[in-house]
Amino acid sequence: MEQLTDAQCDALREMGNIGAAHAATVLSQMMNSNVEMSVPEIHLVDVSDLHSYIGDEVSAIVVFQITGDLGNGGFVVFQMPEPTARRMTAFVTGMQEGSPAFTDMDKSAILEIGNIMVSAFLDGTAGLLNILMLPSPPVFVMDMPHAAIETIISAQALDIDSVVIFRTELRSAEHEIHGNLLLLPNPLMLRDILNLLEKLIAPHV
Repeated sequence: MEQLTDAQCDALREMGNIGAAHAATVLSQMMNSNVEMSVPEIHLVDVSDLHSYIGDEVSAIVVFQITGDLGNGGFVVFQMPEPTARRMTAFVTGMQEGSPAFTDMDKSAILEIGNIMVSAFLDGTAGLLNILMLPSPPVFVMDMPHAAIETIISAQALDIDSVVIFRTELRSAEHEIHGNLLLLPNPLMLRDILNLLEKLIAPHV
């Protein structure tokens, strides 16, 4: 597996933080409270080791294929541990927490939250790179994250052996919420992103 240099990690982290700031803004507006979101960690990990980085807790997972100027070269995944997903759906739907199972209304709320978050994240990163990045219609999965991602990769026969993890921190004084954004680019897409970031950095080096 190709390793990222420190400069590449720093560039990806900056890109992630810009996207996260956009996502936090729309989430704050949706929840009518201040939500901060940052990306303190960037990892390029082998798919087989994914469980070591994001855990095995059952999560609500929203999956989008990335389209636009980079082509259909990968996926972006928004993953929320089940407790976070339940808090957020309860807030959005106005229902009490504690339902034994996710209802269709809960799933719709999660899809809406994921769509808003990922669209804002891609808008922010695409603006930085001066390209167009759009999410496909989302797909909802309730599963362990590494199992869901392995299923996506095998079902699509993707040429992907590594995953870029933007380990996101969501902070709110009113809501205890946590989540991860995961970028699943094929090798060509990751190379294109890194090349674009290097061109942005080059004039300032």
